[in-house]
Amino acid sequence: MRSFTAVIERCSETGLYVGYVPGFAGAHSQGATLDELNDNLKDVIGMLLEDGEPQVESQFVGTQTLQVT
Repeated sequence: MRSFTAVIERCSETGLYVGYVPGFAGAHSQGATLDELNDNLKDVIGMLLEDGEPQVESQFVGTQTLQVT
């Protein structure tokens, strides 16, 4: 079993959840709910893994809150 970290955002125009795996080309999807997004991302990643080991270009580190004056 493999584990990937996905970044999830909500589109203000459509209300859809959008997710992607940083550094994993093609590993992105969307869904009306978080559960639907999760299922869609799993399906996409599964299909990409059928083509072989992914060439992960970067690793998710985290987020930062910045204060700008």
